[in-house]
Formats: sequence, structure tokens, C-alpha cells
Amino acid sequence: QVQLVESGGGLVQAGGSRRLSCAASGIIFSINAVGWYRQAPGNLRELVAAISIGGVTNYADSVKGRFTISRDNAKNTVYLQMNSLKPGDTAVYYCHVRRTYDRKDYWGQGTQVTVSS
Repeated sequence: QVQLVESGGGLVQAGGSRRLSCAASGIIFSINAVGWYRQAPGNLRELVAAISIGGVTNYADSVKGRFTISRDNAKNTVYLQMNSLKPGDTAVYYCHVRRTYDRKDYWGQGTQVTVSS
């Protein structure tokens, strides 16, 4: 059974930093594409950052230069380092993995990040 567990959310002041973690069981991150999404109230869920099997990363324009996605294969964990946070970054952040062999999607339960001005 695949489980994704996010942690690291919380309240942070504008300009501050936060690191989110997503630990997986039942699936190996290094052989599947992994991403972080976020959803603010009233908005659609949007892709924030993703890392491919080969380690190629891509980011939403709104977070480029501020957020960094990384993967620790030994810990089977993906991170999202968020710097220079803005109130507009306030959302529930979700970890996502698409299993390569059948393209099935898995989601974590989400972690709330609130940026105060």
C-alpha cells in the first residue's frame, strides 16, 4: 500500500522560510516522478514543483528562484525548500507521485502553510 506523509507546514512570517518533507512507503521515489502541489481556498490545485526520475526539476513561474525541490533517495523522501515566502503562498501543500509503470497517481494528506504579512 502506497502512503505519502507530508510534514513541515505551519505559520511563517512573510519573507521567512519553511521546508516541507514528504516521506513515502510502498513506492520508491527515485523511479517515479514526484511533485508538490498546492491549493488555496477557492482555487484549483496547482503544480508548484516537480522532479523527474532523472532528477530534472521544474517550477511554477510564481515560485521560481524561491522554492527548491529535492530528493533523498536513501530516505525515500522528497523536500520542498521554500524561501522568501509571501502571503500568496498560503495554501495546503500536497505531495504527489505518479507510478511509472501504470501511471497511477497517489497523494499525501496535505500540510497547511500559512504566511502572515
